[in-house]
Amino acid sequence: MAAPVETLPAPPVPRLHYAWIVVAVTFLVLLIGAGVRATPSILIVPWEREFGWTAATISVGIALNIFLYGMIGPFAVAIIERFGLRASVCGSLFVLAVGTAATSLMTAPWQMVLLWGIVVGSGSGMVANVLGATVAGRWFGKRRGLVVGLLTASSATGQLIFLPALASLAVGQGWRSVSLLVAGVTLALIPVAALLLRDRPADLGLPRYGETTVTPAPTFTENPAIRALRGLRTGLKSKDFWLLSGTFFICGASTNGLIGTHLIPACIDHGIAEVTAAGLLAVMGICDLIGTTASGWLTDRFDSRKLLAWYYGLRGLSLIFLPYSFDLSFYGLSLFAVFYGLDWIATVPPTVQLAGKSFGEENAALMFGWIAASHQIGAASAAWLAGMVRTDTGSYLGAFVSAGLLCLVAALMAGFVGRNPRAPALHPVPA
Repeated sequence: MAAPVETLPAPPVPRLHYAWIVVAVTFLVLLIGAGVRATPSILIVPWEREFGWTAATISVGIALNIFLYGMIGPFAVAIIERFGLRASVCGSLFVLAVGTAATSLMTAPWQMVLLWGIVVGSGSGMVANVLGATVAGRWFGKRRGLVVGLLTASSATGQLIFLPALASLAVGQGWRSVSLLVAGVTLALIPVAALLLRDRPADLGLPRYGETTVTPAPTFTENPAIRALRGLRTGLKSKDFWLLSGTFFICGASTNGLIGTHLIPACIDHGIAEVTAAGLLAVMGICDLIGTTASGWLTDRFDSRKLLAWYYGLRGLSLIFLPYSFDLSFYGLSLFAVFYGLDWIATVPPTVQLAGKSFGEENAALMFGWIAASHQIGAASAAWLAGMVRTDTGSYLGAFVSAGLLCLVAALMAGFVGRNPRAPALHPVPA
């Protein structure tokens, strides 16, 4: 459990608070980690051509990756609390580098499932959106919504902006060169994180950004797995937890699972070149950086429930429009990319804020970790089911329209969050 803490007077704060250095490093970590996680989306077709694997077979490994990415999130929060931010991040980057490098040697589907599904999925779970929520909570007393939005945008943007260059490399040099390049970049980031990351502002004798007193770092002695599971038990008793998890399940299904995994193959089905299709995802990534950062700013100022309703509603309409945009030439798809990109993962800042209001600021990151797990379960389900739909029907039409309708349901669900008294807080048990 966490030992009692007391606040201390703060020394003079430098003009540039070190919190922004931590944000910058975390931004890079999330950006690269997301790029690693998204790489298989440009490798589906090369794997089909070289190994003769079907989209359904490949989707199993990708779905497992997405599933583990989400399920490890809540345990990642507890591990960071127990072992520290710097050690946890550096360890996860090493696992990602090893997993992606080893992929270049695979020759069988089970190896793809092991490496991309289990190894890379486990490593990426430690550098998930829960990392951004943890950094924002530890280092910021003010502008927390903005920071969550910025770091969430880096994670989502990293899944998209690198794809055109990686797709060109895959076409020109082969898919194995992509795996080795991604592994090398990830490995190079480890010394940067080791040198600049700090666990808490108290380690430097600083208050959180926007505050005037230093809060000494608590000492966590509780087993990380027990703390994470206790958080889940508390959440399962709360209506808000189920509503937020349900909407986030749909969020994951409609973004990472469907568009992030299958938009490029869908474009190829309609005669659009792979590199051009990857460029559409890059446009989404740039728009997402703007949209999700703006969402963080809006979350600091407006009702998060109303924001979620707008985000899910507009996303649903975009997905229903997508199958018809293929018939409107590349310009129709470009319009979809801009509109959808602005809303790609703008749902995270208001969801984090609602988790904090429901379960308390001190437990927001942990509870958001479990809510984010449902996001990845939804993404994994959509990644697999959309591949099955494509294999069975020869088209993604049913997958796109179904996801759009689910988003409209999520827009309605968001309005019911937070209408009951706050859920029971998590009370640490003696270690």
